[in-house]
Amino acid sequence: MNDVRYAFRTLRTGPGFALTAILTLALGIGLATAVFTVADALLLRRLPVRDQDRLVVLWSQAPDRGFDYPFTLDEAREFARRTRSLAPVAFFAREGAWPTPIRDGERISRLRRALVSGEFFDALGAQPVLGRALHAADDVIGAAPVLVLSYGAWQRQFGGDPEVLGRQIVMHGNGVAYTIVGVMPQGLDYPRGADMWAPLVPARTRSGTDSTVADVEVIGRLRPGAIAAHARDELTAFLRRAEASPWQRDWHGVAQTLPRLVLGETHPALIAFAAAAGLLLLITCINVANLLLVRGLARVREIAVRSALGAGQLQVVSQLLAENALLAIAGGAFGVVVAAAAVRSFVAVAPPGLPRLDEIQLNATALAGAVGITGLAMLIFGLAPAVITSRVEIERVLRSGTRQSASRRSRLGTEGLVVGQIALALLVLSAAGLVARSLIKLERADLSFQPSHLLIGDLALRYDQFDSPAKQQALLERLLPQVRAIPGVQAVSPVVAAPFSGPGGWDGKFAAEGQSPERAAANPMLNMEVVTPDYFATLGIPVRRGRVFTDADREGAQPVVVISESVARLYWGTDDPIGKRLRIGEHLERTVTVVGVVPDTRYRELREARPSVYFPLRQPFFPFEPVTLAIRTAGPPAELVPTIRRVIAEMEPGVALASAAPFGTYLEEPLAQPRLNALLLAVFAGSAVALAAVGLFGAMATMVRQRTRELGVRMALGATARDLRRMVMGHGLAVASVGSVLGLLGALLANRLLVSLLYDVSPTDLATLTMVTGFLIVIAALASLIPARSATRIDAVIALRAE
Repeated sequence: MNDVRYAFRTLRTGPGFALTAILTLALGIGLATAVFTVADALLLRRLPVRDQDRLVVLWSQAPDRGFDYPFTLDEAREFARRTRSLAPVAFFAREGAWPTPIRDGERISRLRRALVSGEFFDALGAQPVLGRALHAADDVIGAAPVLVLSYGAWQRQFGGDPEVLGRQIVMHGNGVAYTIVGVMPQGLDYPRGADMWAPLVPARTRSGTDSTVADVEVIGRLRPGAIAAHARDELTAFLRRAEASPWQRDWHGVAQTLPRLVLGETHPALIAFAAAAGLLLLITCINVANLLLVRGLARVREIAVRSALGAGQLQVVSQLLAENALLAIAGGAFGVVVAAAAVRSFVAVAPPGLPRLDEIQLNATALAGAVGITGLAMLIFGLAPAVITSRVEIERVLRSGTRQSASRRSRLGTEGLVVGQIALALLVLSAAGLVARSLIKLERADLSFQPSHLLIGDLALRYDQFDSPAKQQALLERLLPQVRAIPGVQAVSPVVAAPFSGPGGWDGKFAAEGQSPERAAANPMLNMEVVTPDYFATLGIPVRRGRVFTDADREGAQPVVVISESVARLYWGTDDPIGKRLRIGEHLERTVTVVGVVPDTRYRELREARPSVYFPLRQPFFPFEPVTLAIRTAGPPAELVPTIRRVIAEMEPGVALASAAPFGTYLEEPLAQPRLNALLLAVFAGSAVALAAVGLFGAMATMVRQRTRELGVRMALGATARDLRRMVMGHGLAVASVGSVLGLLGALLANRLLVSLLYDVSPTDLATLTMVTGFLIVIAALASLIPARSATRIDAVIALRAE
């Protein structure tokens, strides 16, 4: 207790040092605790399912083409019967959690609905918090329509009302009223983003038939002793069975554990944040250790006097550790405040699709993590300086002055710590630089169309009224001229899906006329769009060759398509594709003629321009028509939304504009995660550089103070202020250069782990590494400038007399 009281009094005598150390620790501990809180929610906390690592999701994939293929429902059922590594096995619709219009009186809103088999929740081993889950008896033709809610939807849509069971949600598309029978636990939203789960078979069975049409993926629980590789190999063997189609025999199975799929692309970003936070905490500890060493060197005479009066080394170390513990506790306490603010900021700027976002908050686990991080920090920064400071040569120290007692070895020690800080700071700064440059390139990626003044609107149809492609096409034929006639609308066309919908679009396999079956089987899947003649003008897509569609491209005329440039290269190389023919269909039975070529666009995915084939709306080929509208406006798109919604509602009572937003709103989604990555790494990098600069400043100021006599001698022998300034700054830049070289070597190795976060930027990008190194050297020069200027103000006579 005496040590604690004495430590408190000692720290009060140096409030500047104590405040600097506490704030430094608060920054490092706070950001590390914030990252631990996020990682705990996303990485460490278990999903509300039984034995989550035993759950695997399976699909098929073509080699070297990066396209994932679903199963038909019949194929999935046959695989479930044959598998020996999985039990139970369930299915879910390939589109995952799809935005579905629901009707509440006259109000149309959207919830993300996932269609799943009746065994889905049994396979997961998930228990509802209210009511019951779906059962196999719910997933048969003729069963009463029921659904279960996610915990988040229950809170948002129904205010967490425990009387929600028995209430109904009406699907606008078919007017079917689904009864709510359960609420699933918080943290369960697979397929990602699901607000509700409904049985697959009743929803996908054609009215008046027993024909169920659905593309699904498989999820199952590994049997005891089985591993994911066993399920994958079983699926590969199933795809290559004798009765499989020739195309399938070229595919292979893919099996991923459920936790990995839930995290998705968030996983590498979290690893990067955790590494950056760990490095920042290490820099923080090194910085405080350096401060303690410098302060300890100034206290060697005090330590020597105490030792001469009978204090042993253990007693001295205990006293110094008490001081360091007080600093750690204060830094940890302020660190919790920093962590709380950082977590709130993270939740505010995080992309909406981030899994388990509503669970990220400071809790008992996070506070325990803060205590553990604080204890670790104290061990790193406190123990070594206390032991080093306690080792003094009593007689030499008492006979010499304070400055003389500081050895060259101690200066090298403090400068070595600064070198480490700078190396680690450069490591974090280079990662932030690469991610920032990647973001800039992604934001400037050429879309190959004009995104400004473009409005995207989703129509909600009553499919019990528009239950055939002919009725849907007739609807569009009536609706599009009315929308086009609205003042301020320049052009309008249907599109298959909203921008950046990824797997939500349509894909098909094509073959060039004359291709052998073997070569045709190796062709990749291509993006498909069904459009009107106005589509290319609406999106502002230029025509490279040939023509776009006209009103003459209708049913009964020659079937035609427009293709993108990479499709032309794929099938015909450098030959002119105009007039060439493609085959499409389950058995390649339909032939279409190429009449135009346009650029590959980034409408469906921002990171990749997709090879695309465009079909005219008036030559029906698909089982349903697109009901998303792209509208080119003369002014701000959002201003026209009320008018467009009113015109559609007045003209077609069974149709509503469920949602509408400018294209820029959709662009925010694929940019949200890269922007978050860049922002957080920039915060870590800025903090690391600031701490490294403070460390270098302290080391140079200490060097000047300890070498006052030497500097006075140099001035007495004729050295100018410029010479002294150059000497101090040169020494500081030398320390920074050594740290930068070590940091660059580390960056060349460590930045390879960032590959999945980068776009069109190499992990060893020379321009970025040069830029961040130059920036750090400039910061080092500024940090050395103040001590260098103080060296020029030394009075040689006073310095020599003091010694």
